[in-house]
Amino acid sequence: MTEIVNIHDAKTQLSRLLQRVEGGERVVIARAGKPIADLVPHQGGNGLQFGALQGQIWVATDAFSWPNDEIDAMFYGAATPLHTDDPS
Repeated sequence: MTEIVNIHDAKTQLSRLLQRVEGGERVVIARAGKPIADLVPHQGGNGLQFGALQGQIWVATDAFSWPNDEIDAMFYGAATPLHTDDPS
């Protein structure tokens, strides 16, 4: 159930409102009857942890190398591609 409270009541009853939110309720804070904020239960992080798969996966050494000549021809036509592996 959603409860709508004005700002003054929200300030004076914040502890009670937070207990209700902990119980899964949603509280809407309003100014002059117009909703301006929602108090909702915290959802927690997204579970993303950088480096969590370190040592468990691998990437081929050529995974990010420049495409082959056939793919170059599809993008650039018969003209010489802008990128070459030959530094000369």
